[in-house]
Amino acid sequence: MSDLIKKQLNDSKSLMDKAVDHTDAELTKIRAGKAMPSMLDSVMVEYYGNPTPLSQVGSINTPDPRTLVVQPWEKSLLSKIEKAIVDSNVGLNPQNDGSVIRMNVPPLTEERRKELVKKVKEEAEKGRIAIRNIRKDTNGKIQRLKSEGVSEDEIKGGEAEVQKLTDSYIVKVDKLAEIKEKDIMTV
Repeated sequence: MSDLIKKQLNDSKSLMDKAVDHTDAELTKIRAGKAMPSMLDSVMVEYYGNPTPLSQVGSINTPDPRTLVVQPWEKSLLSKIEKAIVDSNVGLNPQNDGSVIRMNVPPLTEERRKELVKKVKEEAEKGRIAIRNIRKDTNGKIQRLKSEGVSEDEIKGGEAEVQKLTDSYIVKVDKLAEIKEKDIMTV
């Protein structure tokens, strides 16, 4: 196989790795009923006039599977953190006790679980589409190698390899989605 085709395959492999990693990160953001500090990743707190991620103004802990505790590094930030959590629409009700903010993560209802599974399927489909787009781009680049003297047979072989890569990465995305669905549907 031509070095030019190998380079295209390596490029597409690294892009597909990134697509799978991105899908995994998006699936991690979908809450499965357990308290996780990452649930508050999107919360931005007004800190000296600048929006700052919550994780940079305090520590976030999970003392038990249903509770999140935010311990600010400056007591003066308690009310700002509380307001930021409410404004961020993460679905949690912060309770300020004067030194920390506690949030109970409510158990998921059956209806909410089904909604979350639907969201998991949407994210997985976005991942599959990204991988298929990478396949399309790579095949286009391989086709253009004809002008650089690469033979038809090598081009066909390269496209077959791209298809194998695509199939294997789509299976990875499907496995991630399946694991997340099980996690959500487990009561």
